[in-house]
Amino acid sequence: MLRGKQKRYLRAQAHNMRPIFSVGKNGLTHTWLDQLTGALEKRELIKINLQQSAEATVAETKDFIEDNTDIQVVQTIGRVLVLYRPATDTENQRFSTVVEDM
Repeated sequence: MLRGKQKRYLRAQAHNMRPIFSVGKNGLTHTWLDQLTGALEKRELIKINLQQSAEATVAETKDFIEDNTDIQVVQTIGRVLVLYRPATDTENQRFSTVVEDM
């Protein structure tokens, strides 16, 4: 679990990012979660967007992600979620080293 100070730092880092994943009419699947986990292994911090055609709500998406993976939802703004997962490879650890020290 992230503390408040860690979440504030991650939210600030995600501010200028654009969403790189979407939830559309196909909904939430485990294949989509695998792709999401792979992207987070390389980036550690990403944004995802719920399209207008998505049948899932923001709360359902958040619960699905947190229940089925070790990904943490840092923030939700409207239909956008900010996700964080520390990378296991040290070359990809851009944010996790700072977050651990907080």
